[in-house]
Amino acid sequence: MNIQTLFGKRVQKLRHELGLSQEKFALLIEMDRTYFASVEAGRRNISICNIEKIARGLNVSLGDLFKDIEKE
Repeated sequence: MNIQTLFGKRVQKLRHELGLSQEKFALLIEMDRTYFASVEAGRRNISICNIEKIARGLNVSLGDLFKDIEKE
């Protein structure tokens, strides 16, 4: 799996732990739902600004967002 797919799976896991749908989470972080869905699917090479936005929405640090990503 490539890093984009691993990152997307990690984001999806953390979002599920919060009990939020893609649509509700995307609204929360002010990101287009279809863009966010493509991030979770591993089809986007997103900017650090959007990664920070996702981390804040998930209430995790950037480090925690990437924690154990190669094991996911």
